[in-house]
Amino acid sequence: MSISSALQTGVSGLQANSTAVGGISENIANANTVGYRRGFAQMVTTTAGGGTNNGVLSVVAEQGMDINRAGGLISTTSATDLAIGGNGFFVVSVNPNETVQTNYHLTRAGSFLPDQDGNLRNAAGFYLSGFPYDANGDLGTVDRSSFGSMETVNVGNVTLSAAQTTEMSVVGNLPAQDTGLATPGAPFETSSEFFTGLGESQRISFSWQPTSTANQWDVSLSDQDGNALGTVTVDFNDSGSLSGSPSGYSGVTSSAVAPAAFAFDTATGQATITLNNGTTPQTIQVDLGEPGTFSGITQFAGDFSQSFERDGSSVGQLIRTEIDEAGTLFGVFDNGMRRPLYQIPVAVVDNPNGLIEEKGNAYSLAAETGAFFALVANSGSTGSINSSALEGSNVDIAQEMTDLIRVQRAFSVNARVITTADDMLDETTRLKR
Repeated sequence: MSISSALQTGVSGLQANSTAVGGISENIANANTVGYRRGFAQMVTTTAGGGTNNGVLSVVAEQGMDINRAGGLISTTSATDLAIGGNGFFVVSVNPNETVQTNYHLTRAGSFLPDQDGNLRNAAGFYLSGFPYDANGDLGTVDRSSFGSMETVNVGNVTLSAAQTTEMSVVGNLPAQDTGLATPGAPFETSSEFFTGLGESQRISFSWQPTSTANQWDVSLSDQDGNALGTVTVDFNDSGSLSGSPSGYSGVTSSAVAPAAFAFDTATGQATITLNNGTTPQTIQVDLGEPGTFSGITQFAGDFSQSFERDGSSVGQLIRTEIDEAGTLFGVFDNGMRRPLYQIPVAVVDNPNGLIEEKGNAYSLAAETGAFFALVANSGSTGSINSSALEGSNVDIAQEMTDLIRVQRAFSVNARVITTADDMLDETTRLKR
């Protein structure tokens, strides 16, 4: 190697270590950046001689990212702050409901907050993407190998349309000691709320009259305006393993005036009532409990108790959101309903180190990335989604400072090579004098 070659090698050392210092400075600057992945420089020898023995060995710095090592989780007070515990990335887009596939990126920075339109956007300005559920809470068929089925997650002005009540079940206990008396006491009166097709709240009333026959009750149903619908007699088992359960139904009587109607299936313990509360009468199936079971009304010695379960709802406004570990974003509404709105997937790729770094702490897909899939969180190889948490940077300040000292020394030594070669060249030029 000649003196001029030594100069070139020294210059390559300065350039390579300068690049390394630049990467270290970026790491230190982003030590507190949410979801940041540290960069590093690896020194690789190169030669101007095409790999022959006569070539001049120099060095270049090849940059990379430590993507696979996660940062620590930080608790927050915002329910829309998200962190992935384990493998994977959030899918984000440059614009809301992006249609250009190349404008979708992956990130671990989950500091999402609603913008003025209710779209969840992180601090870098990227919009969170997910698969939307329909009004029935079904996800349907989605393409998990592309971004085509995704939408921007929106939590603003979400309303829940009214749903008509179609089913109702009655659960509770009737006091056995109140039956079989010569003069039975007054009936127990209860009522249950239900909803019309317009979301209006109405009620069905129940009257439970103990009879002079032991373990026997007459139950009468009436509508919102107090109009009688029908009556049925229910007897209860008083011994054996089925004690306290209904033994049978009898004496079915309809008092409803058309278009209202009342029918009762004694084999299943289910009443079918038709209510005259609209142009098209509303039909509700009321389940009192199948004979020989304890799923509905029972009769034991003790106090009277009764509760109702029914479907349907009034119009609801979104009051808050909840996100579980599987990435399902639920909406909680002011009418008491809770239903899924979006599934936030966790994106995985075959080679995370092949991702291309973008501004805003995000990454885009490349040929070296391999296959892409947007999977359900907390399943298989994907990490879980933690709400009210953020992932910190994976930068270790102690390691960066140590690397900074090492690279600084290498830079200084390469500078000394240049000054030494310069002195040697100067001495060579003096030989003629």
